Parts: sequence; C-alpha cells; structure tokens
Amino acid sequence: MSNNSKNEKSRSLTSWQTALLVFLRILIGWHFLFEGAVKLFNPNWTSALFLARSKWLFSDVFHWLAEHPTAMTIVDQMNIWGLLLIGLGLFFGFLSRTAAFSGALLLALYYIANPPLLGFANGMPTEGSYLLVDKNLIEIAVLLVLTFFPTGKYWGLDGLTSYMRSKQTKQKSSAAAGQSPHEPKVAPNVGRRELLKNLATIPLFGGFVYGYLRRQGWESYEVNHLMAEKGNNSADAQTGATLKTFQFTSLNQLQGTLPMGKIGNVEISRLFLGGNLIGGWAHARDLIYVSKLVKSYHSDRKIFDTFWLAEQAGINTVLTNPQLCRVINEYWRKEKGSIQFISDCGWSDPISGLEISIDGGACAAYVQGGIADVLAAESKFDVFEKFLLKTRENGLPAGIGAHNLETVKAVVERGIVPDFWVKTLHHTNYWSANKDNQNDNIWCVNPEETIQFMESLPQPWIAFKTLAAGAIEPQVGFEYAFK
Repeated sequence: MSNNSKNEKSRSLTSWQTALLVFLRILIGWHFLFEGAVKLFNPNWTSALFLARSKWLFSDVFHWLAEHPTAMTIVDQMNIWGLLLIGLGLFFGFLSRTAAFSGALLLALYYIANPPLLGFANGMPTEGSYLLVDKNLIEIAVLLVLTFFPTGKYWGLDGLTSYMRSKQTKQKSSAAAGQSPHEPKVAPNVGRRELLKNLATIPLFGGFVYGYLRRQGWESYEVNHLMAEKGNNSADAQTGATLKTFQFTSLNQLQGTLPMGKIGNVEISRLFLGGNLIGGWAHARDLIYVSKLVKSYHSDRKIFDTFWLAEQAGINTVLTNPQLCRVINEYWRKEKGSIQFISDCGWSDPISGLEISIDGGACAAYVQGGIADVLAAESKFDVFEKFLLKTRENGLPAGIGAHNLETVKAVVERGIVPDFWVKTLHHTNYWSANKDNQNDNIWCVNPEETIQFMESLPQPWIAFKTLAAGAIEPQVGFEYAFK
C-alpha cells in the first residue's frame, strides 16, 4: 500500500464517527424543525420582544424592526420559514452543508441580538444560566463543523442525489463512447442497504410529526363523534384543565401612547402600575398563602420585565411602597429604565417612609390611605401638616391618601391642602362586596359620593384600587374610573 493511500485512510472517518455526526445533524434538525413548527401554528408569536430588548451590536436596527409592524411581520415569517427549511435540510440530509451554514448564520443573529455578556441581561426567560457561552453559540459551533463534513452524502438525500448525478454522468459518457446507455437501476456499488440508509430519516420524520401532534394535543374521534350526534361542534362547557392554549397580547398591541396628566411639575400617564402585587400584598381574603406565593413569584427579574412592558405600553409611573425602592433603583441601573414612582410612604410612620422614598428617588409622595384613615380618626392632623411641609421642602409634590371618604372631608375641613389626593374608587357590583361585613373585600363603599366630592376639590386626585384587588375585570374597572 502506498504512503498516499495510508494517509488518505488515516484521514477518513470510521463508520461510528460518521454515524455520530449524522446523529448530531438530525438532533439539531429536529430542534430547528420543532421551533419553526411551534411558531408557525402560534398566531400570537412574534420576535418583537426579543429584538426590542437587544443591547449589543446592531441594536438600533433590531429596535427599529421591533417598532414597525410591517417589518416585524416580514422578519417573523423569514424566521419561521428559515427554521423550518433549515430543520428539514438537516433532518433529511438534503443540501445539508448549505442548511448547516444557514443555521449557523441564523443562530449568530440570535446571539448578536441578545448575547449572554456581563451587564447584558435582557429579561427574556431562559432554561439556564449563561456567560459568553449559551446554547446558541454551542449550536453555531456544531453547525460549522457539519458544514465541513458532508454527512448528507452518507445518511441523507444528498447521497441519493449524488448517486443520481453520478449515474447520469456515466450514461452520458457511455453514449459518447458508443456504448449502450442502459444501466441497471441500481449501480453495483449502491445496493438496497445503501438506499435504505439514505432514506432512514423518513420514518424518523413520522415520529417527529406524531410527537408534535401529541405535544399540541388533538380532539379524539370519540369526542368529535359525540359532538356530531349532538348536532354542534362545541362542548357545553370547558373546565379550566381543558384549555390548552392561552391568548397573549403581542408587543405590537402594547405599544402606543397614553393620555398624560400632571401633579405639580411631574408628568404622569393617566394609567399607571400599582405596587401591591409586586410587594406581596395580594388582598387574597382568607387564602392566606397567596401573598407569599405572589411575593415569591415577583423576583427582581420578573419585576424588571413588568416595568419594561409597562413602559412599552406608554405607562411611565408606578405607585408603590418604600420597600420597593431598592428594586426600582436596580431597574434604573441595570435595565436603563425610566419608569418613575410615587411612594405611599407606608412605613412605621409616614415621615420615616418619606425619608426612605426621597433617598430612593421618588417623584412624588403621599400618606398611605390606611395610615391616613387612622391618623384622621385619632385627630392627628399635625402629622399631615409635617408630612406635607417636609415633602415640599425636598421639592416633591405632597399628597394625602384615603380609603375612607370621611378622611378626605376631615382634612379639607381643617384647611389642610395637599398637592394631590389618592382615594380608593371602584363600583360595588361584585359578589364579595359586602359593605356590612368588611374584611379585605371592599375599599370604596360609596363610589358615587366619592366621585362627586373628589371632583369638587381643586387638586388633582388619583383613583386607586379601581379593580377592587382583582374582583373587577380591567375593562369594566378602568372604564368606570375614567368615566
């Protein structure tokens, strides 16, 4: 054996090495294919949020795309069909090197848009913790390897197409030499085993389709048959567990502007966030475990996401407690967010809460409603005066809150004039609104009187608890408060 033959043999891959590369190609093809299929059949999916949170290279381009619905429609369709076509190419080994290189380019765009670099946390959910290296970068490296190893020629449709081209070339050569152009249907060096090997991914694709349908869920024949007998195509009712899909609002639907108002020199959106759920005050009545669950759910990252989404929807203010000063400051520092906060100064005493809020960067401050009700009931109106004075000395609009309308009336009667009021307001047409047995179930017992009296005051007022701590649907509660 010549030295050249020995070197060529040493450079060739063994059957096991080739099989492992093919297996790797099929795995990544499955991944691409499934990602594309899920996005294709989800009408609410969009990459707008992913692009809008880009902070690295070409971030201005990504932001521009996210802000223009027409551009996003094109980008989303290119993304979906890119995933599907690349996945099919890798899965079946058809144009496998082109598919591998195209997949690497697509993943490179994902990586550039939101890389796992220090200080680049984007708030998108991930299944792990990454620094520099994430699954996108790993798959990029694997796809680049597959680009230089034509695995489709060994296990895939590339092998069949290569054989067919080779056969046509031989037939043309035979015809040119005056020989019979007729050849056996299968060349001597390509037997049935080779043919089956190159088509082996077809039954695997059947498994993919079956798995996808199982994942998505489908109605059984029996259910359809029973419904057909009833003469309709819908069930009489659905339990909560029956629902397999949810309707999500897309980022494009969130984007927009809101009407603005002013308290002093502070411009605030007419609709803003409340801080109770974020802080763990769920008003869950006798479900005593809910507040703890809500507080556990609202990690710093989840709060950052909430603030960011609010800003995308045109909301520029959150009304909250001094306890959240830390996380708000972290949001400003890490996420470069701009949402401002009005503090209710709910602390051991209003002055202490005010000092914490001022240090935390509050844009306005007021005496929390429950605390104000107690102070008014105990005739401690001097606390209101001290609070207003200290707040104004620090250049902030100063307000007074109340759950009880009598608190507002008592403050007005004593000639105390805040810069703004914060008063509960919601209708009482919900089943747990029991005025005679108040136990964390109702916060505005006289809404019509509240509206009439508050509108008679010259100062602006903020209506809060407009959804009665979740007892009223937003469409109804907001409409009632605004009108």
